[in-house]
Amino acid sequence: MRAVWLRETGGPEVLVPGEAPDPVAGPGQALIDVELANITFVETQLRAGTAPFSLDLPVIPGNGVGGVVAAVGGGVGEELLGRRVVSSLGGSGGYAELAVVDVGGIVEVPDGVGLDAAVALLADGRTATSLVRAAAPQAGERVLVEAAAGGVGSLLVQLSVSAGAVVIAAAGGERKLELARSLGAEHAVDYTDRRWPERVGEVDIVFDGVGGETAAEAFKLLAPGGRMVSFGLASGHWAPVSEDDAAERGIELVHPGRPSLEEQRELTESALEEAAAGRLRPVIGQRFPLERAAEAHAAIESRSTVGKTLLEVS
Repeated sequence: MRAVWLRETGGPEVLVPGEAPDPVAGPGQALIDVELANITFVETQLRAGTAPFSLDLPVIPGNGVGGVVAAVGGGVGEELLGRRVVSSLGGSGGYAELAVVDVGGIVEVPDGVGLDAAVALLADGRTATSLVRAAAPQAGERVLVEAAAGGVGSLLVQLSVSAGAVVIAAAGGERKLELARSLGAEHAVDYTDRRWPERVGEVDIVFDGVGGETAAEAFKLLAPGGRMVSFGLASGHWAPVSEDDAAERGIELVHPGRPSLEEQRELTESALEEAAAGRLRPVIGQRFPLERAAEAHAAIESRSTVGKTLLEVS
């Protein structure tokens, strides 16, 4: 099968197309004929060797795929054959034409939801759903979403709006700000302008997807009793905010925790149900053929992308 290999860490160019043996479904497993692979920011860090964890090399990267079940292993009912599904892979194997997954991790794609939308929601949808549940925005609360034009951020905007909150989107550049407005943000600020905090004012919740100085400035905007949820470090650094700093100001630092496999499945199903009902729309900003995975990583790192980036496998 066609695949993309990571044999050494480094720049995007270390992602090299090649061949790999076709995997075979074992007991309790299914073989997916992959049509689309999900790319996450963490995968760019794994490739660069800057992630907080690493993979054993050489490896086929990629943790999320969508496609059609082509074969099943022992103990698995044949009713799964031909079904449209999405699944996480346990950390690797996604940038390839075929993927073997445990049946327990498979989520069927609801009618009315495109496979591309389902793949875009696989990781980001469950993350955004988990964050919103943890922060629990209420009607009328003011919510600041950083990196609001990204894969997770664009979903946080929509879910917070659905909860009745007033959303202020922070992103870099007018193209991204306009996208956030189109998703329901009432206000949008460009955080490449150093005066951006003045344009936000006091908020009740901060969804921090950037970290670093941006997160530090956002923390200052929180009203007493506010909540801050950090889910990303696009700046390269986590939010420089301690529990003591938060307690002194009466702010709660919300830590959703790592969901179990069962919880991950339920979160993904919830996001897909919201999409099927027309209440959640993943933004797929760019697509690349499998062989151009290196270009996809470079685009993400350049901050030129909006929404989700997908690899088209077949």
